[in-house]
Amino acid sequence: MKIAVPMEIRPNENRVALDPESCRKLIQLGAEVAMEAGAGIRAYFPDQAYLDAGVTLVPDPARLLAEADFVAKVNGPAARADGSHEVDLIRPGAILLASVFPTRHLDAVRRMAERGLTVFATDCIPRTTRAQAMDTLSSQANIVGYKGVLLGAVELPRYFPMLMTAAGTTLQAKVFVIGCGVAGLQAIATAKRLGAAVTATDVRPEVKEQIESVGGKYVGIELGQSAQAGGGYAAELSAEDKARQARMLAEHCAVVDMVITTALIGGVVAPRLLDEAIVRSMKPGSVIVDLGADGGGNCTLSMLGATVTVDGVKILAPLNLPATLPYHASMLFSRNLLNFVTAFWNKPEARFNLDWDDDIQKGCCVTRDGRVVHGPTLKVIQARAGE
Repeated sequence: MKIAVPMEIRPNENRVALDPESCRKLIQLGAEVAMEAGAGIRAYFPDQAYLDAGVTLVPDPARLLAEADFVAKVNGPAARADGSHEVDLIRPGAILLASVFPTRHLDAVRRMAERGLTVFATDCIPRTTRAQAMDTLSSQANIVGYKGVLLGAVELPRYFPMLMTAAGTTLQAKVFVIGCGVAGLQAIATAKRLGAAVTATDVRPEVKEQIESVGGKYVGIELGQSAQAGGGYAAELSAEDKARQARMLAEHCAVVDMVITTALIGGVVAPRLLDEAIVRSMKPGSVIVDLGADGGGNCTLSMLGATVTVDGVKILAPLNLPATLPYHASMLFSRNLLNFVTAFWNKPEARFNLDWDDDIQKGCCVTRDGRVVHGPTLKVIQARAGE
């Protein structure tokens, strides 16, 4: 089986789907691995490291993808600078493994179905014990939580830790984390390591123990109905619970120095949690780090991909933070892909086995046999058709 890794073409994307070590392991399993020349350079993996691992370097992405049985990417296919589309370069009938976010990229999903591609979205892999090692959402969210705190610390006009100096004592910063999935828990741990006093909230009260385990103090409301969407994801709140949550958020945001939001519904869509009134109630010099920016933003005043200041409150809404730490982000992403491929690898025949009775493959397959088969994506497509 020929596995191909093209260079990522989305703006400011520095990651690569497979690092040299993962390529070496796939080759040992009998796969032929080819990569677009230079694809790993922005992640600090030089071409020579791939050559040493046994990878074939191909300068022409069109030839690379036309000959591939299996394509590994970080992002789903996108339009190229020359007006063509990556989907059109991939051989019909090939398998694609990437972080697709299909409900956000419906045009690409339709193209992939029409091309006859079998597409597995790593962001749709079920959150089960067996699939943990394949979960790119979690591996990349760890980076988001870590880097988001560092960005906020740079912008905050005060220290994080309490410091006792000859000139007097400075009090520690107060950080409030909203949304405590993987990114939120990492944000709590990072802020705590830097010396801040950290409080945190989540619509799923069962995460209280996890918050406390990384050094945070849980705050929350009693929900009228469960906010658990299954698979470790949060669901949307009822109107009553939203109102009660908004009051609680307003109270806490007004007394802290930094707010970090990481909330996503179903791991995809960012709910609007901080409105203009909450922002204007915060202390001058406060900082909001909106880590829900890739999902649309948790703050109504966020400017996605930029930083704005409102009444002395600085609002950061960074996009694609994993790409700012491309070496480790690529290494972890690569391990996730390797674990997915090897879990279904047929060693005697040296190829990837399609198994539609397997819960993982069924759960993350977006298109196959010329059709869109991913349930949530189909619902969005149908809803758009009815508008």
